Amino acid sequence: MADKTKIEWTDATWNPVTGCSLVSEGCRYCYAADLAASRLKNHHSRKGLAKRNAAGVAQFTGEVRFNEKWIDQPLHWRKPRRIFVCAHADLFHESVPDEWIDKVFAVMALCPQHTFQVLTKRPERMRRYLSDVQAARWMVIEGEARAMGFDPNAMNAAGFERLANKGFLPNVWLGVSIEDQPTADTRIPYLMKIPAAVRFVSAEPLLGPVDLTRHLDPCLEHCTHGCCAEHEWECYSMFDTLDWVIVGGESGDHARAMDPQWARALRDQCSAAGVSFLFKQWGVWAPRNAVPDLPEWNAPGIQFDVHAYPSKEGDARNFVWRIGKGRTGRLLDGVTHDGFPEVRT
Repeated sequence: MADKTKIEWTDATWNPVTGCSLVSEGCRYCYAADLAASRLKNHHSRKGLAKRNAAGVAQFTGEVRFNEKWIDQPLHWRKPRRIFVCAHADLFHESVPDEWIDKVFAVMALCPQHTFQVLTKRPERMRRYLSDVQAARWMVIEGEARAMGFDPNAMNAAGFERLANKGFLPNVWLGVSIEDQPTADTRIPYLMKIPAAVRFVSAEPLLGPVDLTRHLDPCLEHCTHGCCAEHEWECYSMFDTLDWVIVGGESGDHARAMDPQWARALRDQCSAAGVSFLFKQWGVWAPRNAVPDLPEWNAPGIQFDVHAYPSKEGDARNFVWRIGKGRTGRLLDGVTHDGFPEVRT
């Protein structure tokens, strides 16, 4: 938990829940598990939650922990900020009780000055929970707020009303984490069925090519017999789309390389659809032109590992080099992409 963070797409992290388990390849070298097994291994919020396997790779054990003393932290942050919720867990992990999620949503509802960013690899659980919220669970969430000693009507009457009537909070952004086309195809459809102020995708670590076009452009998803809308805005008001895409390569000792073409393709898809795009990082691997003043690969005393991806012409011209996260930066073809979404009302 920190009221400041180096994560490029948020301002702070809040960890009322810690602990997780591997669900897909994007989790294999999880940075949060590595921290829980090393620097934070004796901290009360992480102790025993992650272990290293025979290969020396840290993995969460599947145990999850509720950090009661941190649950009200955002209430003490006066300056508005974007807050990444459960940066070292998955709020919708199968072992997280609904009662813990109720408390988290109560705090988010009590803090309309902040923007909360909730990211999951388990959107089917997120959809079930938020369906219950719109049905009746909003009363439980309101009760949790009162149990903390706060009057929901005095703190954020409009927010609690929105939660009851529409099933979402205007200051909560919902997202799914993906790493390739199969995870995109599995997780994003659940997200698109959930009401939210902002729906977003974090493609990090990006481990394969991804085509998000049908989730970015409603015309391609819904119009098979020609356009039926008299005005362009009608189409976008009738159908839901993604609002934001984050892309990043992997970091850490075991980082896998990201083909530059995968990142460029997502950038171009977002540009064509008018969807906000943020390039978070190259990670450990990057093309040489992403790093100004990088020594030549064969200079005395310099050695870089290299990975080659086939170009469209079929030869190996898309080279990435193991340069190290500290030097690779965030430039994609010389440009910093820092797009943020507009909030749906």
